[in-house]
Amino acid sequence: MPKILVSDPIGSEGVALLQSKADVDVKTGMKPPELLSVIGDYDGLVVRSETKVTKEVIETAKKLKVVARAGIGVDNIDLDAATSAGIAVVNAPTGNTVAAAEHTMALMLALSRNVPTAHQSLKSGEWKRSQFMGVEVRNKTLGVCGLGRVGSEVAHRAQSFDMRLVGYDPFVSPDYARSKGIELLSLEELLAESDFITLHTPLTDGTRGMIGRKEVALLKPGARLINVARGELVDEQAILDGLDSGQLGGVALDVFAEEPPQNTRLVDHPRVVVTPHLGASTEEAQREVAIEASEQVLAVLNGEPARNTVNAPFVAPEVHAVLAPLMPVATVVGKLLTHLAEGQFLGITISYQGEIAEHDTRSLQAAVLQGLLEPVNTEQVNLINAPVLARERGLSITEQHNTAAQEYSNIVSATVETSEGKITLAGTSMRNEPHIVKINDYWLDIVPTTPYMLFVDNQDQPGSIGAVGTIAGNHNININFMEVGRLNLRGRAMMVIGLDDPVPPEVMSEIRDLGHIYNVRLAHLGALHQS
Repeated sequence: MPKILVSDPIGSEGVALLQSKADVDVKTGMKPPELLSVIGDYDGLVVRSETKVTKEVIETAKKLKVVARAGIGVDNIDLDAATSAGIAVVNAPTGNTVAAAEHTMALMLALSRNVPTAHQSLKSGEWKRSQFMGVEVRNKTLGVCGLGRVGSEVAHRAQSFDMRLVGYDPFVSPDYARSKGIELLSLEELLAESDFITLHTPLTDGTRGMIGRKEVALLKPGARLINVARGELVDEQAILDGLDSGQLGGVALDVFAEEPPQNTRLVDHPRVVVTPHLGASTEEAQREVAIEASEQVLAVLNGEPARNTVNAPFVAPEVHAVLAPLMPVATVVGKLLTHLAEGQFLGITISYQGEIAEHDTRSLQAAVLQGLLEPVNTEQVNLINAPVLARERGLSITEQHNTAAQEYSNIVSATVETSEGKITLAGTSMRNEPHIVKINDYWLDIVPTTPYMLFVDNQDQPGSIGAVGTIAGNHNININFMEVGRLNLRGRAMMVIGLDDPVPPEVMSEIRDLGHIYNVRLAHLGALHQS
């Protein structure tokens, strides 16, 4: 029987499951030297956040085949060292889904019926029924921002309350939303029509402060807001101002920009319901993540695939030699498409040209999908689960293979179809670095090494480049590179500018207002994922 070490406290059900198939030792609270002294005896390791699975631990663990995190985050595990050693790292991202959804419903009901303030009033010896008149959720419109696992579960539960469901999530298909009984809207439309708004999006540059002054002004007067996702999704001062003006009828928060929260005005506001980040704090959730992690450990030790593997899969060495240089290309193509595509996502077509088309390209497909979904997903996206997550969102995935080399020896391209049209990006690898070589019909050559990239669709005319560069200079935004592709002389052109600094919204507006600009989009790549 395989030997498994459980080095942090997990639910007893998870331990029992492991014990049914393996020899299990539960040793919690070990110091690093003690862990190093025993880890060499084990085939599997189960941790939460306390145990640090360092490179030294992995190098010492000669028998280790799998490390499981009973939870979502794997920051305490050296993924690169584990991958190099051929050790699978798995986590348990779904076990707290229902807990978070139920807490959202609890906060919505507490908010609608003034439960916390009425409770405190009665505890204080008062009997003031008239002060706590509430509203019913029946026949009200619930706007769900983010239709991943938690958002979908919230929608499912809200149906039993006879609520009308509208949703905002550009990265799910209309068919998926319809299957959940949700009408897809733009964010602006959702805010204007919803009586209750609940947030379930990941925290990205695009969603940070997604509910600010502008969005509060769009709300139906008296609307109520619930946030059990990430504190930084809302501008806390804008929320306070909305409460004071009456534009917001109430707010329920389980998460805050700073935890514990430092904004006492917000916490103490009479129309704000607060809880101390309890979204996943249920006995059942802790049991579920323990079972989920344990199931995956046993699958790996039994030679079976584990759905939530968070490090890269292995391929045959000869195939790896051909595909490996294109993996970061595929990832950055997907990531850029997420930033550049507009409208509701419907499907993606991924094409392979050259020698790579002769091989099994599933890993390249996964890399494109990882890049596409990683910036917009609440759970960790990796090469293992990216195709599954794409299918869960109802995205149609098509692959095309062409072994004939044309402009470059190998090219990975992807076309995203949305409700607004199509956009295509193509890339290749040169000198062991990714190059974007085509955007729609424009041929160019971009090395995406800067954290920010500005894509400017413009009229090719004298002064176009200088006008954009002048605006950047006036706002102390440093340009790293500039590349231009055009279809014909003084026709339509695509200007791509690499930037070292972020571009505030008012600067984006200033560029859009230039007379020769058709469209401008900003992509924040951050640190590129190297697969």
